[in-house]
Amino acid sequence: MSRRILALIAVLALALAILTGLAVRKGVLGPQPQTAAVGGPFQLVDTNGRTVDQSVLKGKWSVVFFGFTHCPDICPTTLFELGQVETLLGPKAGEFQSVLISVDPQRDTVAQMKAYMANPAFPKRSLGLTGTPAQTDAAAKAYKVYYQKSGEGPDYTVNHAAYSYLMNPKGRFACVLPYELTPEQTAAKIQAAMKQGPNAESC
Repeated sequence: MSRRILALIAVLALALAILTGLAVRKGVLGPQPQTAAVGGPFQLVDTNGRTVDQSVLKGKWSVVFFGFTHCPDICPTTLFELGQVETLLGPKAGEFQSVLISVDPQRDTVAQMKAYMANPAFPKRSLGLTGTPAQTDAAAKAYKVYYQKSGEGPDYTVNHAAYSYLMNPKGRFACVLPYELTPEQTAAKIQAAMKQGPNAESC
């Protein structure tokens, strides 16, 4: 077989491999991986002692994250930066809220959550939610969030996921907001989702 024919076969094989790869990426030769559903029913208590459910997310763009009031770094930093995000959103800030769901039901009573969320550096439009251990577990499972108590005695801590979720005004998942984002980057992602409308599924 001549070198010219061998070269032609090699080129055709390479072209076929590229086309196959593109087809797979576009879902032509198989379904694209599906992102696990994030969010779902929950029942918790707000800082006024009222029982609330997932409907509190409807009507606004909500950044939902799980933390606790004795958290030394991630939680206060997240809330402080969300306060900056609220400012960066300008006129759109009225369509936005921050939602902290406690992963420390033992210490995060309604009164404790209310005092914590009153920090003037935190977002003005925010919700602090707590509940029983069973309610906390159910909410964490719905949002695919890891948390685990670490240590004994009154000074124990809780290891937990650091990322947040952006939920659209329909109460459905839009995207993950990594902890490493700056307030400017987070605001840009939220604004990008807002431009897509209330059914946005990305940012």
